[in-house]
Amino acid sequence: ISACLVGSEMCIRDSYYSLKSEHEKAVLYFKRALKLNRRYLSAWTLMGHEYLEMKNTAAAIEAYRKAVDINPRDYRAWYGLGQTYEILTMPLYALYYYRKATALRPYDGRMWTAMAGCYKSLGNLQDALKCYLRANSNKDREAVSLNELAQLYHQLGNDDKAAAYYQKHLAETEGEGEGQDSIAALLFLAQHHKNIGNLRMAEAYASRLLDFSGKEKEEAKAILREIHSTQNYKAGSSLNVSIDMSIDKSVSDIELDDNN
Repeated sequence: ISACLVGSEMCIRDSYYSLKSEHEKAVLYFKRALKLNRRYLSAWTLMGHEYLEMKNTAAAIEAYRKAVDINPRDYRAWYGLGQTYEILTMPLYALYYYRKATALRPYDGRMWTAMAGCYKSLGNLQDALKCYLRANSNKDREAVSLNELAQLYHQLGNDDKAAAYYQKHLAETEGEGEGQDSIAALLFLAQHHKNIGNLRMAEAYASRLLDFSGKEKEEAKAILREIHSTQNYKAGSSLNVSIDMSIDKSVSDIELDDNN
């Protein structure tokens, strides 16, 4: 019991150092805790996280493997292994471990998002799409899936669905400031609505981009100029049609009078 209590105290101390980003000190206290109890599951898993922060992938893998050997249902260790192999740019290995984590925690959107990222890097867009949909249905707290779904639907040629998810992304992130993802969403929506003839919506989205600097602002200006040109052309065409109709009516009236 004494060893367990001392180990717990060391893990609490490690969490303190981890929060202060003093990862080397955190690892030191984990090692001390493990000397007292080699089967201390949380110590192995959390030490893996610390090694990952230090970019010591070999040590992280060893720590995570110790954790899953002790408890194969520790989803955090499986997820950590997935992250480690993703850092090593080994997506097939990462996908294997993310699948393990997802099987244990299927209601966690982060697991599905991680799997989707691997499928995307492998060029498997359909499976990436399915995983992002699962992430979205499981309350993806960071709203990553909405933006990714919009991009994937655009890549797959379904711009209507892409627009729907970009709109959801903007609604979900409203009040958080306009990040690069939101700027990209506004630009896509402005272009999309212009293309389908919904000029009022296109103008509204493009106008929001005028508050930013950079190429997106210039693209928004170009879209607005095109919209106004189209509107002026339509207004001119309507006026010409109205004039032509008035002339035709006048000619008809004159011909009628001549006949009488």
